[in-house]
Order: sequence, then C-alpha cells, then structure tokens
Amino acid sequence: MKSNLFISALFAIAFSITSCHSSNDKPKPKTEIEKPATASNTKIQVALLLDTSSSMDGLIDQAKSRLWNIVNTLTTLKYEGKTPDIEIALYEYGNDGLSAKSNFIRQITPLSTDLDLISEKLFALRTNGGSEYCGAVIQDATKDLKWASENSSMKLIYIAGNEEFNQGKISYKEAISNALKNGIYVNTIFCGNKTEGINIFWKDGADRGKGKYFNIDSDKAVEYIATPYDDEIAKCDEKMNKTYINYGAKGADKKMNQIKQDQNAKMVSASNYTDRAVSKSKAVYKNDSWDLVDKVKDDAGAISKIKKEELPTELQNKSTAELQKIVTEKTKERETIQKEISVLAKKRQEYIDTESKKTKKQDDLGNTINSSIIAFAKVKGYTVEK
Repeated sequence: MKSNLFISALFAIAFSITSCHSSNDKPKPKTEIEKPATASNTKIQVALLLDTSSSMDGLIDQAKSRLWNIVNTLTTLKYEGKTPDIEIALYEYGNDGLSAKSNFIRQITPLSTDLDLISEKLFALRTNGGSEYCGAVIQDATKDLKWASENSSMKLIYIAGNEEFNQGKISYKEAISNALKNGIYVNTIFCGNKTEGINIFWKDGADRGKGKYFNIDSDKAVEYIATPYDDEIAKCDEKMNKTYINYGAKGADKKMNQIKQDQNAKMVSASNYTDRAVSKSKAVYKNDSWDLVDKVKDDAGAISKIKKEELPTELQNKSTAELQKIVTEKTKERETIQKEISVLAKKRQEYIDTESKKTKKQDDLGNTINSSIIAFAKVKGYTVEK
C-alpha cells in the first residue's frame, strides 16, 4: 500500500506485437516473429493498463495529451495495403476506491473501436491511494479481453507505473508467460529513474514479455510544435461535425459526446485538438452504431430499417428517398473534408518532422509508445505510410 500518495491515473499504454500462437511454452525471440499470412480481419489491439494511484497525475496528463497522436501513428500502419481495425481497451489498477477482492483492478472498457468512448473514460479517471499489482492486471487483461486469433493481428500491452513491479499474490512472471502464449507482447514504462526501474523489475517484465522497457519523466509537461496548418484543420473539423446524422436510442448522446471530446482535446492544447481532428478524418474513426452516414457505408439498406422516432426530429417526416438523398449528400461532403484534412495533415507532419530535428525529442509517453509501435510493426511485416 502506498503511503501519503494521491495516486494519479497512469496511462500505461499497452502496446505489444502479436506473433502467431506458438505450440511451445517458450516464446520466440522478437527476431523470429512469424509474418502474418493474411490481411483478413487484421486488427491492432492495444490494452492500456492505467495506474490510478496517487503519484501519477503527470502521467495521466501525458496520456490525455498523447491519445490522438498515438492513434494517428497507428493509422499509418498497413498490412497488405489495408488499414487494420484499431481496438483499444482501458484498465485502471492500484486505486483504493476499487474492490480488494478484484485486486484493486477495474476494466474501464473492453477492446473497442469507439475512440470517443476511450477519450471520455480517460478524461473521467480520478486517482486514489492503493496497492499496485502489475501481475494481476496483466493477467486480467490477458484473460478477459477478446483478443484476435488471426496471425496478421498485433496484440499489445503497455503498462506504466512507479512502484515495485512484483507486488501482489499473482506472479508477474506467470502472467506475462500466459500473455506470450496468446501472442500478446508486454511493454513496460517506468515513471522515474531508469536504473531504479531496472532494480524493481520493470525491465525484467519487458524482457520476459519480449517487449520494450522505457523510463520517462511523467511530471514533465508535453511539448507541442504548433504549425501553420492547425487552424485550417480545426475549421475543417468543425465543418465535418455537421455531416453526422445521429440515429437510435443513444444517437443523440453519442453525438453530444463527440463534441465533448472535441472540447476535452481543446482544453489540453490546440495541437492536441488538431491531432484529434486528424484522427477523425481517418477510416479508423467510425461511428456506425450511432451515425447514419457511417451506418449506410456498411449497410446500404439501413435507412429503410430505421424507425422514424430514432431519427432527429427534423428528419422524422422525411421519406426514405429524401433521407437517402440527405445521407448521400452528407457522405460526399464528409469525404471532401476528409481529403482536405489529409492533405493538410501531411503538410503539418512534414513541418513537425522538420522542426523536431532542430531540438532533442522529449521522451514523453506518446513519443515512447510511438517509436516502439513503428519498430514492432516493421518486424511484424506491416508497412508505414505517412
């Protein structure tokens, strides 16, 4: 149990590379990761294990600041020319407000493509003192999440913290061994001195998980590079929001949450909001569960199946033909805006890359995860497109 610490939510971003299931108990070295055989149903799955104990406020701030930047890095990955589905899960651990019977662990979201939900839950996290059982939370994430079985998928865990890695009754060694048997690679991020993290087994956890060990200064504020393209992208995002047509019992609430997560991103910084706008222009940002435009892309006959009362009031008196015309117009409008953002985003990234070379890159949570994502993906047989 931590004494005199108000634990902050650690955004331990799970990110590990998947290899095909091995019949042996011993995991293969990273250099022997088998290449995927097919792009069918390819997924990149990331379990974020967040320490919400009392000394991690700075780290959760970094998490909020880097979520969309990390998503954008994930969207650059292709397998056989296709963009994999991206699923993110959130866990919190080490919080006294959670049940001791659950080892002070809570699954916040399962693996999900709903990126607004991930953002909502991340911004809602609150910290409290507690005991941090790394082995237990790794075990829960391995057993309870719906991990992909396809060899082409990447299954990743990142866990971050600043206490001993070997706390609790559940052995981190056994938990990590079981993760590897399921093709899940475990990476560790220690918030503090590199040598201290090694001494209290964070590096051993990464070594056993065939992942990477990092250390960062979690109390350091994220540094951004403002660009001449940020304002233009923000204006495009505002126009793109107007192309969404909510439907269903939760549609209106989901649309409101989209705006709320825009505002959360803005509160962090203008650059963070721009990162989110870029993410929203990508195929990975899909809302077919509540947006009629995205729904029709997957189901051409969706409009005829939706009840009038499930639509916004101003559309309830429209005929099926009229609704189809509106959806078609909104679809074209959104695609035009997305293409515009794509062009601006490329120029923005080129500007950031050029400016970054002039100063030493800061090892914050996002940069640490992004660099490892790219390295793992290349080993796995993915290509990186900018």
